[in-house]
Order: sequence, then C-alpha cells, then structure tokens
Amino acid sequence: MKMKRIWIITGAAGHLGSTLLRLLEKTGEPVRGLVLPGEAAPARRNLRYFQGDVRDPESLRPLFQGLEGCQAVVIHTAGIVDISETVSPQLYDVNVNGTRNIVALCREYGIQRLVYVSSVHAIPEKDKTSVLTEVNHFSPGEVTGGYAKTKAEATQLVLDAASEGLDAVVVHPSGILGPYDRSGNHLVQMVSEYIRGRLPACVNGGYDFVDVRDVAKGCLLAAEKGRPGQCYILSNRHYELRDVLSMVRSVSGGRKLPVLPMWMAKGAAPLLQWAAKKKKARPLFTSYSLYTLKSNDRFSHDKATAELDYRPRDLTQTLHDTVLWLQRQAKPGRKPRGSII
Repeated sequence: MKMKRIWIITGAAGHLGSTLLRLLEKTGEPVRGLVLPGEAAPARRNLRYFQGDVRDPESLRPLFQGLEGCQAVVIHTAGIVDISETVSPQLYDVNVNGTRNIVALCREYGIQRLVYVSSVHAIPEKDKTSVLTEVNHFSPGEVTGGYAKTKAEATQLVLDAASEGLDAVVVHPSGILGPYDRSGNHLVQMVSEYIRGRLPACVNGGYDFVDVRDVAKGCLLAAEKGRPGQCYILSNRHYELRDVLSMVRSVSGGRKLPVLPMWMAKGAAPLLQWAAKKKKARPLFTSYSLYTLKSNDRFSHDKATAELDYRPRDLTQTLHDTVLWLQRQAKPGRKPRGSII
C-alpha cells in the first residue's frame, strides 16, 4: 500500500513559499505551512498552518510531529533576503542557524526528503566570461555580500548532512520575480514603484531574473526527481533593467526613465539609502545590489532541464502577470484584462 505523502513548507507566507502552497493546493495532498507567530496567511484546502521560528527548534516540533506512516517532504524556503554588504546577527541566525535546526529535525523525525532553497549567490562567480554551473562545495569566503555568505554556509551544512545519509537536494534560484508577493520582494517593489510613478531613474545593469512560479515548480520537481546530495540551478536568462521596465511599460503605461551609468548610481547610493531611511522606506539600490547588477550572472540551468524537466517561461509573461496582480491589489473591485496563470 502506498504511503500518504505530506508536504512541509517553511516560510509559507513568503513569496516562494506562498506560491508553492498555490501549486500544492491543486494536488489535493496534505500540506503543513510554517509561519512566524502572528504572521497572516490565507487559508487553503488541505493546508494547516503552524506557528514557529526556525531560530527556535522547540517551536518547530509540532510541525514535525504526527507524521508516522507518512512520506514527509520538507521544502525549506524560510530565510532573509538582504541586499546589504555585511552579515548581521539576525541574517546569520535565520539563514544559517535556522537551516541547521531544520536539518537536525529532518534527521530526528526521519523526513523522507529535504529540498533546501539556496541561491545562485552562494555559487562563486569566477570571471565574467565563465558560464556558472552547479558546484559541490560552498564557502562564505568565496562569495561577496552578507546574504551570499549565509546562503553558502547554509548550503554546505545541507550537503554535509546529505553526505552523512540525509536525503537532501539543493536548488539555487536566480533573481525571483512574479505575482503573489506580500513579503517585500525587492524586484516586485521595483515594478510596483515604477507603475506608481515613484521610480525616478533606472540603472545601467541587469541580472538573471526568473518567475517565482517556475522556481516553485522547480522545487516540486527536485522533490520528485532530484538526486540525493545534488544541486540544481533554477535560473532563466539575463535581462537588462531597462528592458524589464520596458516590458512593464507595455502593460501598465508610464514614462521612459533615464538610465544612470553605474558610476553615477554608485556615487548616489549612499544618498539614496539615507533618503530611504528618512522616509522609513527600504532602498532599492545599495552598494551590494549595484555590484550584483554588474556581476557574472551567466547561470546554466541545463542540469535542471535535463534531470528535472525544468523549463522557465519568458519574463514578458512574468511581468504581465505581476503588473495585473499589483493592479488588483491596488483596486480590489477592478478586474484588469488578462489572466494570471
């Protein structure tokens, strides 16, 4: 007799976590979602929320209990995405120690499989002419930026556990964009500020941007088909920021923004961060985010395509759906033309 499968999604209120819940709702299989104490999240069929904090392993025990006779799969998406240059105590505690706690509980409760959501930022850049593929060792000293360093250390923790017998798979998404974000995704913030006329200028740079729905599907494919102890890049391709905003403009309208050369943007970054702090807002462009926009982003998802059948969509569709979703949030009674797939 086939054992019942149950899914456990950490970071269930986040952009990727909530998108995973949307996909899993269609399967009819039971799902447990981890949210922070007091964090709001929408009700869904076959879904039960648990409140807890990855930094506190005792708060996570109810999430892992009562799974006897089930095939339990954990997708660990919980973490902090930070575009500052340094590793803050909170960033380390959530991204590294939180992952260490999840790994320990997966071992203790005999979880069938762990899918850890790392990041392409954990992969060393090499030179700008190199195509970046999966690696099997990660070190904070080989990457730049606080977020990248914590994801590198956490990824190595997971791979070490896999070498000791834990059935674990790692996925590395690139820059996530798409609808359904209520958690403060920086790229969705950029789109939102543009369509509201609050983005004064664009920066001459770009990155590999991927649809959150494709990353969510990639996570499920990794759970189904991924080889234990292996890593899979879930990327798309490079897009210039000016082209991203052009796609947004074709859906929402708006003015064409001036494109700042990188040297000018870097010079203005401290002032922009100061102005954002005065307004109690979050800056879009920091020294680290500007560094990223000129870094090597030639990520290959060939391995994920070959082994998982991962196939990302064109960003034009992503931005179309993101704009429609943002407009619906601004005007709940109005239904713009088009559909979100």
